[in-house]
Order: sequence, then structure tokens, then C-alpha cells
Amino acid sequence: MSAPSLPPSSPPHGAPSRSRLVRAGWLVGVPILLLIAVAASSLGLSRVSARLERQASAIAAGTGDGQPEPWLRVSVTGRDLTASGEAPEASQREAVVGRLAAIEGVRRLTDRTGVIEEVSPFVWSVERPAVDRVEVNGSRPAEVGAFELAQRLKPALPRDATLSDHARAARGAPRDFPDAAAFAVERLQDLTTGAVATLNDTVLSIRGEAASLAAYDALRTALATPPQGYTLGTVEITPPVVADFRFGVTRRPDGSLELNGHVASEGAREEIRAAAAQAAEGAAVDDRLHDARGLPQGVDGAALARFVFKLAGLLHEGRVGFEGAVISVEGNALDQAAIAEAEGLMREARPAGVSAGRVALTARPIVPYVLRIRRGADSVTVSGHLPDQASREALLARLNPRFFRESIDDRTRLAAGAPAGLAAALAAAVDPLSTLAGGELTITGTDLRLTGTSLYPESAARLGRTLPQALPAGWSATVTIASDDKPAVTAEPGACGQRLAERTAGHPLRFAPGSTALAPEFYPVLDAVAALARACPGGRIEVVGHLDPAGAKPEAQADPVADEAAKETTPKPAKASAKPDPKKDAKSRAGKAEPKEAAKEAAKSEAKPEPKPERTEVERAEAGADLARARALAVVDYLQKAGVPLERAAAPTGMAPLSDRQGIGLSLRS
Repeated sequence: MSAPSLPPSSPPHGAPSRSRLVRAGWLVGVPILLLIAVAASSLGLSRVSARLERQASAIAAGTGDGQPEPWLRVSVTGRDLTASGEAPEASQREAVVGRLAAIEGVRRLTDRTGVIEEVSPFVWSVERPAVDRVEVNGSRPAEVGAFELAQRLKPALPRDATLSDHARAARGAPRDFPDAAAFAVERLQDLTTGAVATLNDTVLSIRGEAASLAAYDALRTALATPPQGYTLGTVEITPPVVADFRFGVTRRPDGSLELNGHVASEGAREEIRAAAAQAAEGAAVDDRLHDARGLPQGVDGAALARFVFKLAGLLHEGRVGFEGAVISVEGNALDQAAIAEAEGLMREARPAGVSAGRVALTARPIVPYVLRIRRGADSVTVSGHLPDQASREALLARLNPRFFRESIDDRTRLAAGAPAGLAAALAAAVDPLSTLAGGELTITGTDLRLTGTSLYPESAARLGRTLPQALPAGWSATVTIASDDKPAVTAEPGACGQRLAERTAGHPLRFAPGSTALAPEFYPVLDAVAALARACPGGRIEVVGHLDPAGAKPEAQADPVADEAAKETTPKPAKASAKPDPKKDAKSRAGKAEPKEAAKEAAKSEAKPEPKPERTEVERAEAGADLARARALAVVDYLQKAGVPLERAAAPTGMAPLSDRQGIGLSLRS
């Protein structure tokens, strides 16, 4: 009988069985083998890559023979090669690419090489796409290697920025290209991201936003002197944005203006400077504005500037300021009425989006009293103060006929304190001002100053002598007249008479009946005659006056300013010591007439002036001849004021007057 079979022994509780151990060992061994295989493969690939890189680098280094530096650049990724660069010749490029492709173990070759070409225009650009990166594109000089150019640009890079050069070598670069390229890169330091600088042959253009106010000023200073041999093209640099945008105008006691604060663009600056020049009325304008953006939303910059200058025009001394969307004005106003005007403007005329600040104005006595008349190219501006409306109307009445070709811009204000003799001084000085090509008449207290330019040296010298003598007592005059020293173009003697006829043809100079005052339409003709006299130094202008039409009545010729001046200097008549007795006078004339009737007769006799005896024909002829000569002398006087020498313009005696239809006669005698 067989022995009973025993059950297999079981491992202690918790111990793995033999079969489980076998299976576990097999499972662990598989990954180990895979890891070993992968490691071996990676090690082999790394060795292959290293070998490919060594061989490719050797080929690349060989392309530097006879060049500033090797032109070939090769990158290795595993068994793949990427070639880039520009070969001097096509044959060299083909040979190098062939050698790279023949390297044992190369799986793929990406060819990005090219051949150096002549390009025109030669365009190179540098951009700052990020704070820490600068990229270069376009063409770079073939005679300057990429590494050499990068070393030249490195000191000019913005702080902590790296250079990525994607430019291709090419021929045709302008002279001193590396210096110009470094200048362009250096400008990016003052610009924010997105800025671009471009060299197109020898023209530098730049676009971007300034990083700060100081950077903007630095850019303007640097761009004022580009590299030698290079010029600026399009420059579009946007001012920086500031949080405290402000704008102000300060008026100084001498009338000059100081501009301070911010301005959004160069175009806006030009508009502001033009408005400031108009407000300063010939005084200096000190521009201290900084270009910046940040004007509060909803505020019109142009409207704001106009409003500020309108307020500044009411100041004798003070400041108008805009800050934090609030506008304020302080200082010494032109007069008491100017304070009310400023307050009204602040209440009712502020631009949209602007709040009213404080109005702190005082009105001091006007000392000194100032009046200014400025003659420009096509306008006459009158500013300052006059004592009353009558004086204003009288001055304008005198200016209008003398400056009939210019517009009169009256900016005067009325205020007490005018110096004695003001009207007489104006009467003496307005005519000399009208003879100048351009100039300014300034009255400060009892000091009168006439400056400007005369077309004729003789006229300039004469004004310096005669004007001080014509002023009222206690007044002083300073006359500073520059003359046009250009030599006159001398005409042929035979042509002078013909030119005189051409310039006076169709322009009969006829005076108003009974008048010797030059009419406005005379001036262009007489100015042309004066210019002709300078061009014909061998001739003499002879002037003959004209008569009035038969039976014509003289027209009243009033001169308001002269009349006002006469009032200032003419003493008032003394009052009669006793009133007349009409009854006694009537009795003495009427004999036995009744007292009332006698008085009526006396009144009638007093109301009717004694009839003047009619003038004889001879007397009328003599009176007409005298008037005609006075007219001729008035024309001669104007020509002499216009610069014609005394001996070359005359009204000869003994010449018969012309008829009224002929008008003034002008002839040139040798």
C-alpha cells in the first residue's frame, strides 16, 4: 500500500510564493532592459550629433578664408543640419552645401543659404519688440561680418536687451554704416517697445513713443545732429503720457509772455506760439513748453489754448494756469473793467471739461500809460489804452485813410490817466508811421518810440530829425528807422519818362473841391513815382496842381485827431465882463422906433451878416492858382517823405494850373 501523499507545504503567512517571485522578476527585468537599450541608443545618437557638429563646424570655419569672418552658420539637431548665411559666390555656396550633404550620418539637410548680391536701396532696420530684445532685419554690409557688427552695436543696446540679427549680407551699403547703425540702435534706449529705426541708404527714419519727458528731450537733441553723411527722413516720435498735464501763460510787466507746462504735439506748439505772438503784440515770447500727452479726456486742446490767451490778454502782469482740469487766473488786470470781463469769461465761456478755479485780480493805476500802434504786412494793430471813446474814434478816423490797404485791428481799452498832449503826439507821429514799410509806434507815458523799416534812406534820416521837433512840450522821442540799403536798379534815361507815363496812366490824381488833403487812392501811385525817382537819378519830378470845377463848393475836411490836439493847446476864450443891453443898442440904431420893434430890428440886423463883395474874375483866378499850387506842394511833400531828395521833386512857380479833369500833373525833366 502506497504512502499517503502530503499536501504541498505553504509558505509562512505573508511570504510571496515561488511562482510570484518568478513572475515579479520577469516584470522588473523588462523595463531595465528597455532603459539600457534607450540609454545605449541616446549615447550613440549623442556621439553621432557631436561628430556631425564637429564636421559641420570645420566646414563652416573654412568659409572664412579671405572673408571678414566665416559666412556659413550651421545648427545641428540630432542628425539634422540647418545651414544659413550668404556665400560670396554661387559656386562657393554649391560646394559648401555639397560637402554638408556628404557628411556620413546626416539624415536631413535644410539649406537656407544664399549668395551675396548688390542691393539698392540698401535698407536696414532695427526694432524693439520687447523690453529685453532688439531685432535686426534687412541687409547688412557684406564687408562687415555679422559678429563684428553685433560687437559694434552691443554698447548701444538698451539696458538688459539682447540682439537678434536676421539681416542678410549684401553689397551696396553706404559709407560709415556701422556708426549710423549704432546711432539708430542707441535711439531705442529712449523709446518704448514697438519702436522702429530704419536706414534707407543714408536716410534715417524713426518711429515710436518716448519713454519719458527727459527721454523725449534727449531724442530731440540727438536727432538734431545725425551721423555725418546721413540725413533725417520721417521722424514720428510720440510724446510720453504724463499724469499731471498742465498749461500756463505768464505775462511779464514788459508785455512779454512765458509759456510753460505741456503741449501735445509740434503742430499744437506752432499754433500756440502763433497765438502767443499775437497776444504779445511784438513783445518777446519765451517758450518753455514740454511735449507730452495726457490732456484730460473731453477737453479740446485748441479751445483751451484760445481761452487761456483770452484771459492773458486782460492782464497787465500775472498768470493764467490750467492744471488738474481746473483753470485759474491771478495778477494785475489791465483795468477795473478787465476784472469783470475775466470773471464773466470764467463763468460763461470756459471750454467743455474745464472747471473754474480762482480769479484773484487787482486793478492798479495805469502807470505808465501805454498805447501801441503796430503796422504789419497787411494789418495795423492798435492796443493799449485811450482816455475815452471820442479819442478812440478820432484816432481810428486818422488811421483809416492813411492805412487804407491794411485792416485796422482795434484792441484798445478806455481808462483814465492819459498824459497831457497825447492827442497832439498822435497827430505828429501817425503820418511818419504811415510812410514806413513796416514798423511800430509805442507811447509810454510821455515817451514816444518809433521803430521800423523805410524803403528810402533819405526818409529814414528825415524822420529822425523832424518827429522829435513836432511833439508837444514835455514829450521825448526815440526814432530807430532802418532803411533798405539795396541799391536801386538804375533805368536807362530814355525809358524813365515812358515808365512814369505807364505808372500814372489811368490814375488821375484829383483832389476834392477846396481840399489839399491826399486821397487814399493817391498813395499807390505816388509810391510808384517815388520808386521810379530812385531808379532815374538823372531826372527831376515836376508837379503841377489842378483847379476845381466851376461853381464847385468846398467840402469840409475834418481831421479829428488834429482838432483834438488843437483843443489841448488852444486856450479857451475869456468870458465877457458885462452882458450887452439889446434895448440900448436897438434904440441907438432905430431912433424913434418903439422899444420892442427896435429890439426886433436889432436882432434881425445882427442875424444877417454883412454881405461879402463878389470877387472879381482876376481874384477868382488868383485863388484857384493858389489852391492848385498848394495841392502840388502837398504831392511834393509826400514824395520827399517817401525818400525823393529835396532837389529832385518840385512844384515850379509860374506854371499854369491844370483843369480838374486832368488832375495832378507829373512829369520827369532831365
